Amino acid sequence: MPYFQSDQFRQHYRMTGAGETLVLLHGLGSSGADWAFQVEALSPHLRLIAPDLRGSGQSDAPPGPYRIDRFASDVWDLLDSLGEHQVHLLGFSMGGAVALEMALQRPDQIGRLMTINSLPCYRVNTWRKWVEVFGQLTLVRALGLRRTAILVAKRMFPEPHQQAMRERVISVVGGLPQQQYLHSVRALIGWSAIDRLHAIDVPMLMLAAEHDYTSLAEKRQYAQRSGARLAVVRGSRHGTPFDAIDASNACALAFFQGLPLPADDVLVTDAPRRTPTVAPVEFL
Repeated sequence: MPYFQSDQFRQHYRMTGAGETLVLLHGLGSSGADWAFQVEALSPHLRLIAPDLRGSGQSDAPPGPYRIDRFASDVWDLLDSLGEHQVHLLGFSMGGAVALEMALQRPDQIGRLMTINSLPCYRVNTWRKWVEVFGQLTLVRALGLRRTAILVAKRMFPEPHQQAMRERVISVVGGLPQQQYLHSVRALIGWSAIDRLHAIDVPMLMLAAEHDYTSLAEKRQYAQRSGARLAVVRGSRHGTPFDAIDASNACALAFFQGLPLPADDVLVTDAPRRTPTVAPVEFL
């Protein structure tokens, strides 16, 4: 498996497909392997690069503290080493914050930008965000990361047919060293790009779950402020690339090829018969 050795740490990444380059950025506590359900649909049309951020997956975990801008520059260092000078970005959850920061660091090198269940501001400025952030930190400290992962998994994937997804969360997030996970949580808390969004002048799509942790009203405000297109997946919770695979793939494929987005009636969670019965595995 390929690694890039920077002057600070060794970064693991996956690479497959052909065409224009799309960088896939994973969520909190996870890894680039999370994009396995997107590879079959996207790789015939796009060259995919899926790094593990520092402290996640198979990348090294240098001492903290961690920062979103540092995650972003880590990925740019990797892309520079690969000779990638023009890319599209797709970020899920925390990966969406990293994608925005990457676009702000090098706006001229971005083609299109898509986020899934992500915000341009994670300042704890509402009671709902306060409950989400500090409630999770309290659970991790009180119960440990594995028990917290069990609760998170049930919340993200509550349906009986989503058992494989629950097991994936418990295995991956629950298997992380607690301090590494907390470094990434703290990197996200307080990060904001809201006052810098005017510097991003590329086509942008915000894909949002109907039942995500943060409200659709807030996402609509941010989409309007950034000039982004907002598309909503009905019935989905926070793990949209897993509980709405077909919708996620259809939106990404259309958006990154500059085609019209799927009709609203297509943007729904996967039916039980379409839900994978095994968790995603390494795709390269």
